[in-house]
Amino acid sequence: MSPRLDPGPPPTAAGVPAHSLRADRPRLAALYREVRAESIARAAPLSPEDQCVQSMPDASPTKWHLAHTTWFFEALLLQPHAPGYMGFDDRFFYLFNSYYEALGPRHPRPQRGLLSRPPLADVHAYRIHVDQAMLALIAEADDGVWATVRPLLELGLHHEQQHQELLLTDVLHLLSCNPMLPAYCGKPAVPATVPTGPARWLPHAGGVVAIGHSGDGFAFDNEGPRHEVLLRPFAIADRLVTCGDFARFIAAGGYRRPGLWLSAGWDAVQAGGWRAPAYWVPPGDPRLPAEALHADAAPEGWHVYGPHGLLPLDPQAPVQQLSFFEAAAYAEWAGARLPTEAEWEAACGLPGFEQGFGVAWQWTRSSYDPYPGFRPAAGAVAEYNGKFMVGQIVLRGSSLATPRGHARPSYRNFFPPAARWQFSGLRLAKDL
Repeated sequence: MSPRLDPGPPPTAAGVPAHSLRADRPRLAALYREVRAESIARAAPLSPEDQCVQSMPDASPTKWHLAHTTWFFEALLLQPHAPGYMGFDDRFFYLFNSYYEALGPRHPRPQRGLLSRPPLADVHAYRIHVDQAMLALIAEADDGVWATVRPLLELGLHHEQQHQELLLTDVLHLLSCNPMLPAYCGKPAVPATVPTGPARWLPHAGGVVAIGHSGDGFAFDNEGPRHEVLLRPFAIADRLVTCGDFARFIAAGGYRRPGLWLSAGWDAVQAGGWRAPAYWVPPGDPRLPAEALHADAAPEGWHVYGPHGLLPLDPQAPVQQLSFFEAAAYAEWAGARLPTEAEWEAACGLPGFEQGFGVAWQWTRSSYDPYPGFRPAAGAVAEYNGKFMVGQIVLRGSSLATPRGHARPSYRNFFPPAARWQFSGLRLAKDL
């Protein structure tokens, strides 16, 4: 199995057909096997050394992702609901907890890269041990236990899919720190068709619209309750901002003009020495191959590092690895703004709305706050989303690294505004 960087067709709001509790077990057992195999496939191109290293406190080693997603099933499903379950190693409960205060203390996040032990082979054995127990629980739990386990199982699978994307973004940051700029995987797939002309504006009349999850199929608790919002008339770009667009922003002195930036964003530019998106390599950089060292400063003189290694900048490709601050500064320079998350969700079904899913997460101008009437889920999973609803910005859509079946119009991704190691880009909006 090879790593999959193709998220498949855009999602729809339609949910899966209803199943009885008993009849749904084979489908979920098959889905469990598929999701768990995908994590191993995404780690397969990496060496054991690659999988142990942590490049910054916000990232985690691949080995930790593989163990933590396994810990989730052990801690939240097997230990409470599988009679007679014997844990693989009691120490793992401490090592691989992420942030669940209700489940006890944990190893500090910035020190995950120091966990050279347990070795990778033990983490793989841990996954096999838990997988066998989980498949037995799915097959054998009585209907009363299954009614409790089933929603936790679905949550655990979507949780693992989140970590599959983080696995790729974290290891890409790690490999970007290597002067050789090694590729994560082989030569790029045939690129998707990208619009070539100027972006077109898609008008939306505004008014009262409903946003949030409709109740069909799985959703995280932060996607609801579904509620109505009042939108003023607006227009939204039919496509994402491209690398060529962003290169013009750089050439116009975008990173040298404080008037374009939010105050905290300008502080980040100065502190980080930002002059381009995170993985752009300028002409003349010594990391470039010899034939590219003397390229001029035109957009094509830049190179961009990504999963397939260092490649010449494609002016038509959507720009990625942007912080919210960079996205907002570009929008200011372009005489536009970022859409709110409500505008984005209301507009994503408009005819002509392109690149909504499977390309890049799209920064919005919305703080990550609870929807009206939001209540966290009960139990330890109450800590899954609600406690992060401060100091974060919402992104919408999905990226080239998002697993199949994991995106939907109501999905609310979120990161701090300075985060720029994700596959994050932008789409412009403006008032009408």
